[in-house]
Amino acid sequence: MNPIRLYRHEIMLLPESERVLIRPFIPLDTQRITAILGRALALTEEEVAQKLKSMHQEFDSRHYDIEALLSAHYTKVLPHIFTQRSLSHERKMLIGALFSGEYSLESAALFNPSIVPHPDQSGVPRGALRFIMSLRATGEGHISSIEFRSGIINPDDKITLDPISRYVTLPEIVPNPSYRKQSFIHKFYEMGFDNSYANAVMEPLDSGFNRNDLNKSVDAVRHENPPSLHDLERTLECIQWLADSNYELRFSPSLGMSERIIFPVSPNESNGIEDARFVRFTEDDGTVMYYATYTAYNGRAILPQFIETQDFLNFRILTLNGSAVQNKGMALFPRRIDGRYAMLSRQDDENLFIMFSDNPHFWSDPQILMRPAEVWESVKIGNCGSPIETEAGWLVLTHGVGPMRKYCIGAALLDLHDPTQLIGRLRDPILSAEGNEREGYVPNVVYSCGALLHAKKIILPYAMSDKATAIVSIDLDEILAALTSH
Repeated sequence: MNPIRLYRHEIMLLPESERVLIRPFIPLDTQRITAILGRALALTEEEVAQKLKSMHQEFDSRHYDIEALLSAHYTKVLPHIFTQRSLSHERKMLIGALFSGEYSLESAALFNPSIVPHPDQSGVPRGALRFIMSLRATGEGHISSIEFRSGIINPDDKITLDPISRYVTLPEIVPNPSYRKQSFIHKFYEMGFDNSYANAVMEPLDSGFNRNDLNKSVDAVRHENPPSLHDLERTLECIQWLADSNYELRFSPSLGMSERIIFPVSPNESNGIEDARFVRFTEDDGTVMYYATYTAYNGRAILPQFIETQDFLNFRILTLNGSAVQNKGMALFPRRIDGRYAMLSRQDDENLFIMFSDNPHFWSDPQILMRPAEVWESVKIGNCGSPIETEAGWLVLTHGVGPMRKYCIGAALLDLHDPTQLIGRLRDPILSAEGNEREGYVPNVVYSCGALLHAKKIILPYAMSDKATAIVSIDLDEILAALTSH
């Protein structure tokens, strides 16, 4: 059989180390904090002005509104300032700079993309499609975050990317986020905290509550019980951890898509937000929500998490619940099937699973959908993002790991009405690392977190050896013909 033809677009997204943000760099040792503050407080006002002016000359052009960031970092060390005298604005800014540093988001890699239609299609030429691409950016310490790009797929299948800004900006963390009571309760049970203290905290709260409501209830339960109770403290710590892991982000509408960065916020993702699989989800009533699953990593353990957004400006970050929420590679189908949500997953780091749920935040009872069959996927298989709906069935792009841990991309076709039924799968991969694609942080790997269908073409962005990102197009009829013949 002839191999499926690929059209390689002349697009290469390489990591750019000049895209930097400002992060707080505050020592854990309070004596070191005090020593740094002491040196800053000992400077004369003239010295402060001179040093601050030099800092501005060197760094202002690299950031939007640098003083707002320095002020926020000054506030973080304010409890350690040991003088009662009023400090000048200049000295506060210099102190903020002493506890700040630049971080290059994508200095190591820009990879593992997913792609979805943009929520705003206004002004797009007939037959074209505006899209958003998410990317995993990795920098110093192998900390990963989510970046975005936007562009247009033209009617002639040519792809143009919007200009990429050299600036990057973190979102505002919404100070008083809202929560869903039922989700909290389910997560408590999962974590083994089904006890009287958890019940006492949750009982007075409404079905929807905010962080202030939760804090008041936690304080009331703590006040009503002896402080030395071990189970009490462990339960309240769990509640605070769960609240920290469910948060909301807000970007300014003035920011370009490439300027928006989702960087780790909660403790369970302190070492990275990995491999976001975005999907444009259409509910039965026609409403649209963009969902994504991603892997939170804290340096020791992984935890699948969930993102919700309608506009890529406001994001809700949520924990997933249920016995099947484990391992990597969860990918949601783009609509309900017979009234239920459906998800692909990889429970055992070897096989591809499918599961169904009445709620997108709760998952259990996975069943094996595909096992490794060919040599190129004989170590393990997984998905390359959410299934794509076609008239012939659900097209699932897969990744397989074979000899020498080489990653390839293949495909399978599932029944539209019963996706547990496999119609066909390719015996050979569609895409393998070739030439310079083989060289990178992890050699011999091609990988994707999601493709889209437009005008009878599969638009597949893919990562090359965990370093950079490219894009290919595949003719839909050609790949379906190959799948239905197997």
